Amino acid sequence: MIKTKAVMIGAGLSNMAAAVYLIQEGHWRGENITFYGADMHGANDGGETTDFSDEYWNKEHPLDNHTGYVARGGRMLNYRTYVDLMDLLDRIPSATEEGMTAAEDTRDFDAHHRTYDIARLMEGGKGIIDGGKLGLNNKDRVLLSKLVLMPDEEETKLDNMTIAEFFKDDPHMFQTNFWFMWETTFAFRIQSSVQELRRYMHQMIYEFTQIEHLVGVNRTRYNQFESMMLPLINYLKDEGVTFISNRIVTDWEFADSAMQDEITVTGLHVKNVEDDSEELVTIDDDTAVIFTNGSITDSATMGDYNTPARENMEYGISAALWKKATNRFYNLGTPDKFFDDRKNSEWVSFTLTTKNHLLLNEITRITTQVPGNALNSFLSTTPITPLGQKDVNMSIVVHHQPHFTTQKPNESVIWGYFLYPRRQGEFVHKQYIKMTGKEMAQELIGQLSKVDPGPNNIKNHEAEILDSIINNIPVYMPYASALFNNRAKSDRPEVIPAHSTNLAFTGEFVEQPYQMIFTEQSATRSGEIAAFHFAGVPMDNLVDTPRYDKDPKTLLKATKRMFS
Repeated sequence: MIKTKAVMIGAGLSNMAAAVYLIQEGHWRGENITFYGADMHGANDGGETTDFSDEYWNKEHPLDNHTGYVARGGRMLNYRTYVDLMDLLDRIPSATEEGMTAAEDTRDFDAHHRTYDIARLMEGGKGIIDGGKLGLNNKDRVLLSKLVLMPDEEETKLDNMTIAEFFKDDPHMFQTNFWFMWETTFAFRIQSSVQELRRYMHQMIYEFTQIEHLVGVNRTRYNQFESMMLPLINYLKDEGVTFISNRIVTDWEFADSAMQDEITVTGLHVKNVEDDSEELVTIDDDTAVIFTNGSITDSATMGDYNTPARENMEYGISAALWKKATNRFYNLGTPDKFFDDRKNSEWVSFTLTTKNHLLLNEITRITTQVPGNALNSFLSTTPITPLGQKDVNMSIVVHHQPHFTTQKPNESVIWGYFLYPRRQGEFVHKQYIKMTGKEMAQELIGQLSKVDPGPNNIKNHEAEILDSIINNIPVYMPYASALFNNRAKSDRPEVIPAHSTNLAFTGEFVEQPYQMIFTEQSATRSGEIAAFHFAGVPMDNLVDTPRYDKDPKTLLKATKRMFS
């Protein structure tokens, strides 16, 4: 049903993409589009600590060091697969590079700073592991091939099946270099949905041939907020789009209809976060409601150098609104599959800012590579899984510097994460989730020290490195991997649900053919679909999605690579 106005619930990438396509493909006026959101960046954030509102900080302890930088998560791009994202970024000007689109900016930077990781995996006593040796045996290969070759129409056979269940007769898989690299590149866990793993195998199958070096990874010039979100915000504001921040949509008004399954939004209950006041926003017949129904950074909290991030037990605000819609209509998915079991989705990340390059130089020496080339993962030297197997302790990304436009020349910024935050540190003997920023820095120094235990050990410089730290911000994200949680295909709503007259769903918790989630690609495409639908643009005009799983040459290369 064609509309002329839109209310956006959530101001992340997917809804901003929808707004750009409504303006450029639907020829809408920007003044007819209004965003409501708790913030105006979604999960693609990044900035100085003062840029984040008080709700994220540990309220039990006053912060004594409100300085440094924060990026709650990190994003890696892939031009070969992220075709909708690159189309979007080619439509808007860069926020930092005059005369370039945001896509040209990223391509220009990436062309001069190619990714080539030579220290993808590291282990105490062994140093840099040869990730080129994937370590797969014949049973591993057979089961991986089964996923790669499974037709799309048979995908529902994997409903409610975890990766662990799919490989239940093959525990060896989870001790291979391939798995260690795959889980930390894409953030899978063995409890994650094997349906999602299958989709990654289909769309990222060419990564078999290069995963140890990450040569397929493309990076933005700066953090994702300044290189992707800020260009979108600037463009949309210039077009007259309205952004209303510090607002949470808490409930719906739906029309009563002779068709009980017809979905027509007539009003939205909107709460002002600053003063707790509420208003009812009326939705008329000409208005579409485009809703991002889940966020991986909902309920996220931050600590600082001396304070761990607190656990916020609040059910995600966007998922709570999604759940209220599912209480009324039967075909809108199952939010509890993703947001009711934190143990399978929680992460802890950290952003470390230093006032000199001592730590950066030590990492460069140990990994033998310059900043901007790597995702380094540290393997445990002792068994840590329930099966008594080794696994990855922590991972870090050392960005090309500066990572923020306001970063001083003497400052370094490093980002890292713990995929299993309830595990205990090897050097700081407490769970990662309970560590302060200082303790996470000490754990990092310890992990680096066991990789390079010689006379120039980084431990010799520990006091000096700690003294160089401006801040290290721990971030607890209870839903960071929620989109990978085990589920059935029907547990995510369609972008345009059946019988919906004016409501669309966007983001990483919607169902789209062939798309793998946890990517800017799937988020952008969902917004594109919603925009085309409400603007009356034929779906044939959507950007073509590449299918590398259908390419014989790619499959042949991947098959050969399995035997390395």
